Amino acid sequence: MEHWRQCAHWLIGCNVLPPNHRVTWESAQVFDLAQTLRDGVLLCQLLNNLRAQSINLKEINLRPQMSQFLCLKNIRTFLAACTDVFGMKKSELFEAFDLFDVRDFGKVMDTLSRLSHTAIAQQMGIRPFPTEDSMDDDDIYSHLEDLIDENGVEDEEDLYDYVYDDDEGGEVYEDLMKAEAVPPPKQAETDIRGCCLTEIKQTEEKYTETLESIEKFFMTPLRKFLSTGEVEKVFVNIPDLVKVHKCLMVEVQDSVVNKNAQNLYQIFVAYKERLLIYGKYCSHVEPAIATLDNISKDREDVRLKLEECSKRANSGKFTLRDLLVVPMQRVLKYHLLLQELVKHTHDPTEKGNLRTALDAMKDLAQYVNEVKRDNETLREIDQYQRSIENLNQSLRNYGRPKGDGEVRVLSVDKRAKQDRHIFLFDMAVIVCKRRGDNYEMKEVIDLHSFKISNPAMDKENKKWSYGFYLTHLHGQNGFEFFFKTKEMKKKWLEQFSMAISNIHPENGNSNLHEFRMHTFDRITYCGSCRMLLRGIFNQGYRCAKCGVGAHKECLGRLETCGNANTGEPLDSHHPTGLPKMLVIRAYHGVPSPSCGPPLSIEPGEVVELMGADPHSAWWQGKILSTREVGFFPSDAVKPCPFAGPMERPQAEAELGNRGNSTYLVRHRTKESTEYAISIKYNHDVKHIKILARDGFFHIAENKKFRSILELIEYYKHHSLKEGFRSLDTVLLYPYKNPESGATHRSGRAGMNGEYRRNAGHDQPCEQQQ
Repeated sequence: MEHWRQCAHWLIGCNVLPPNHRVTWESAQVFDLAQTLRDGVLLCQLLNNLRAQSINLKEINLRPQMSQFLCLKNIRTFLAACTDVFGMKKSELFEAFDLFDVRDFGKVMDTLSRLSHTAIAQQMGIRPFPTEDSMDDDDIYSHLEDLIDENGVEDEEDLYDYVYDDDEGGEVYEDLMKAEAVPPPKQAETDIRGCCLTEIKQTEEKYTETLESIEKFFMTPLRKFLSTGEVEKVFVNIPDLVKVHKCLMVEVQDSVVNKNAQNLYQIFVAYKERLLIYGKYCSHVEPAIATLDNISKDREDVRLKLEECSKRANSGKFTLRDLLVVPMQRVLKYHLLLQELVKHTHDPTEKGNLRTALDAMKDLAQYVNEVKRDNETLREIDQYQRSIENLNQSLRNYGRPKGDGEVRVLSVDKRAKQDRHIFLFDMAVIVCKRRGDNYEMKEVIDLHSFKISNPAMDKENKKWSYGFYLTHLHGQNGFEFFFKTKEMKKKWLEQFSMAISNIHPENGNSNLHEFRMHTFDRITYCGSCRMLLRGIFNQGYRCAKCGVGAHKECLGRLETCGNANTGEPLDSHHPTGLPKMLVIRAYHGVPSPSCGPPLSIEPGEVVELMGADPHSAWWQGKILSTREVGFFPSDAVKPCPFAGPMERPQAEAELGNRGNSTYLVRHRTKESTEYAISIKYNHDVKHIKILARDGFFHIAENKKFRSILELIEYYKHHSLKEGFRSLDTVLLYPYKNPESGATHRSGRAGMNGEYRRNAGHDQPCEQQQ
């Protein structure tokens, strides 16, 4: 039997390949095994199967198909563990490119054979290979490089699922949620529906009990052993989950027991917003478990305490490590539970209502998965960042990675093709030169300024002759990229086209909108489908004119741009003539308005009305600080005490006949996103600019507030001299109040009208600017 076939059988014995993998077929070729191992993923799993925890699989990139960088990183991780854990000599190992480029697959086979003979491997009871004399494989290895070039790295989805259990914690979850009694096999349809409701109620009760157990029996006792930072890393936001689910459990119980589940759909729709905190938990649970493992390994007192906690919590059946995975399981089960309930509900109205709840929970599951995936992507981007020298900007600014690999680049000012390694992102190409295992940045190509030209000039059967152009939109120097094979060119052309399409989407200017890829700082819903924009960066598109957000696939479905008549960008200030309102309660899109996209608002924000029928439950407005536009409940706001758009001369006229300490808060019309306080003091009107930075407002560096309203409320009771030495007065009389019309003689004399901040160095207030 050939050497490579014996290797394949050994890998099956090590539970790395399934018994029916294509390498076992009669028609199989050595190429099938080479392609299977080429990305390094299965080799890393092999070492962990031979000895647990040889490699931290969380550091492995499981699907690196379009990334040479990540494939090589996996292979090098495998090689390092062969020496560090299995005691192999470096002379016994192949080099990373021997496998990735299959330059010497025979050496790869020799390394795996030597690995199979190590003491650790033989402890598994699996017979090493070769077990018999094998045919000379050198001839069949010699053509592998050409075959690999033609076919590339395949995504063996089924194979990875065989090796890596994506349902981590599933058995623990099922054990915890186990029903009290098994229902009889045959039941009437109404009984099945009743069982679905019972399962929703009982599993919510048991899950809430599990969360409370984590907090009570693990988190609280461990506070005496761990630092505050360690507690936060290990338990993430478990206390927040406990609060939400205690409330959700009570409402689900009441609905199922007392209301025949008639309002159950409303409960899930209403709780969708509150359950979005799972995005944070699921993103941090892997680092949390890694932190827990490291602490347990280094500190015996913590390890013993964890064992004690486990015995108190569940008689030692489940460890904290087991339980930390359960929340991730639970949040992804709601849509499955509702799906089953919908299936066995036949009343049309009830079925329609439950489908609304099902859509909400599906959207939640997709959001959580995308947030988790984005966090993994950011860790991947950070790996690139650390490996590229001479790179002064953050790669995170360029969007998601779309692939990397070796190319040849020709630019107008360089007559010869240059060997380069490129990293392609949504918005840029980082052109590098390889320096050993690292890279030196040579150029950053901003894709906003380029288009793709694909001339039919490829020379068939000649390596590195398959190329396409990046042509500058304004006639500046362009680039020509050449690839080793026709197949590689095709794959790269697809990825480049996708990146350009993300920058300039097909329907980006439909219905007079001007959509741009955008990172939304707050939870945002698509203005068309009303579903969440998912992830944590570049979640979708935002119109530069009206501020509406949308998925890429929804861009052509939105109504005409709300700012279309002016043609002005969103940042221009256009008073509507309608009043500004102060937000008094939060709203994040649930329930969803039928008249247009929802506007997420927080207490303390100021919204400028754009459309408001006194008899309507929904008003349209624009948040002044972010310029976002949308619809919100009319009872979520109240009239704003602010004076509205106003510059200094008008403010001085308004306050001229008022008493000392009368004040107004105004929107500076020259700087549309800025505010100022104007106050009558010592018979003169003074102006103080409200500074905004990092989401906080202040007039003095040492005192910052989350909203302007909070700032005003504070200075109603504390003297302004905290920020300005000679301005010893509080904000006493709002200029709209009748009592401020009288002449009040409070306040002390200023110093020539100048008020200076008490921070490290004095700065003039707005009057002197």
